[in-house]
Amino acid sequence: MSRWKKLLSPLAATTADDRPALNTPSPASGFLTIGGTTYIDPDGSYPLDHRADGSATLIINDTDRHITIVTERNSHHSPAPPADPSAPAPAPTPDLVLGPGERTETRRGDSVRVG
Repeated sequence: MSRWKKLLSPLAATTADDRPALNTPSPASGFLTIGGTTYIDPDGSYPLDHRADGSATLIINDTDRHITIVTERNSHHSPAPPADPSAPAPAPTPDLVLGPGERTETRRGDSVRVG
């Protein structure tokens, strides 16, 4: 048991003071609305579920941070590869960034990332 205490003692010493162990930013202040769901003081990434009828999903950024609508590569929201293999592949869809107070309706994207 003393061997484990000796191995873990440097780790315990670094987190014993009042500083946070990691340099993580604080959550955004405000509201993030994705479709019919509103998040208070959002932090991190949130899934972007699209409607079954194909209509656009409303995203409202009422926070003090930028948000990014992320489109993952090789997902069902990415452009389909061309039928002709010799044809050039379509350019990847760039991620969409919304500033504080902005809103959009979108049919693409896989998640919304805050910050």
